[in-house]
Amino acid sequence: MKYRGLTFGIPKEIMKSECRVAATPETAALLVDQGASVLVEDSAGQGSFFANHQYVDVGAEVVAGPEDLYGRADVVLKVKEPMFNDRVSQHEVDLMHEGQYLVCFLHPASPQNHDMIRRLAQSGVTSFTLDSMPRISRAQAMDALTSMSTVAGYKGLLMAANRLPKFMPMLGTAVGMIYPAQVLVIGAGVAGLQSMATAKRLGAVVTACDIRPDACEQIKSLGVKLLELPIDPHLAVGEGGYAKNLPPDELEKERQALSESVAQSDIVVLTALVPGRRAPILVTKEMVESMSPGSIVVDISIDQGGNCELAKAGDVIDHNGVIVDGTQNIPGTVPTHATSLFAKNVLNFVDFLVHDGHVSLDRSDQIVAETLVTHGGDILHEGTLEAIGE
Repeated sequence: MKYRGLTFGIPKEIMKSECRVAATPETAALLVDQGASVLVEDSAGQGSFFANHQYVDVGAEVVAGPEDLYGRADVVLKVKEPMFNDRVSQHEVDLMHEGQYLVCFLHPASPQNHDMIRRLAQSGVTSFTLDSMPRISRAQAMDALTSMSTVAGYKGLLMAANRLPKFMPMLGTAVGMIYPAQVLVIGAGVAGLQSMATAKRLGAVVTACDIRPDACEQIKSLGVKLLELPIDPHLAVGEGGYAKNLPPDELEKERQALSESVAQSDIVVLTALVPGRRAPILVTKEMVESMSPGSIVVDISIDQGGNCELAKAGDVIDHNGVIVDGTQNIPGTVPTHATSLFAKNVLNFVDFLVHDGHVSLDRSDQIVAETLVTHGGDILHEGTLEAIGE
């Protein structure tokens, strides 16, 4: 059987307000049916409304704490990157061991994660990051970034609408007209398109932009006003249709083109990512200060460093009356559907990696090459090495 001899560990997520879990009872059952031993930390599925007994019923073992789980697992399946676990007063990396495999969203290019990535390498852990999955047809079912971007785009816009001290739609009242909110969405990937569609359903006037011509066509297909950016498409589009890092002079041109629209917006949703790299800074401190008090910036790209200069990972700040929301785990606030999608993506990735009870590291394969972060004591991920200057 495919997974015979392998032990998979599913820890309870410890990021603040993170309610997702890396395996559902359904996906755990599929691992068990193919010969795997599955360890699930006590209450790991509670935030997504999966009880311990549901995992036990499909053949998984519920373990009391993370020390036991990390100590016994060959492969650890997580949602978010390892961090300090207050419950046991240890960092999750310190609970791992040489030769162990880790699959999760590592966001390795994000500055806040560089030390953690170095420690993973030093520990001899082989780690894969799901946010670098290549956009190729055979990887679509493993593409957790796309799945979670759908959730983040939807909920991120709702979070902004909830904080906005105005109505979103236009309203006619007995004392006059209330004009609709102005929403600017920067980046027209999956998260951006979902934000646009949600803002339109709420009645806002929506403007959006992207540096990629194909993405601009998708903006127009939603009936959203397109903000033209003066960027050469040859500099903007990378492999698989993803955006590329722009040279500094082109990035400054983009900021200048955005500045007026940012100033006029009630809500700015930031979703611009470069796979495996740090997110580009597109909204500066000065641009935030040009916005009216009561306006909102939601930086959905914060897990990869953020598009807003003022955004702080995990924090919501008030800067001269403008709210800058750096919430990291937006998909975790929609745990039922987010977990269902994520767990299937992870299972498909594991199915790709494992052959006859062994994890295969064919580094000539594009999927392995682009998702592999640490192995054999080294950091191998190109975007991470670039970000940390090594």
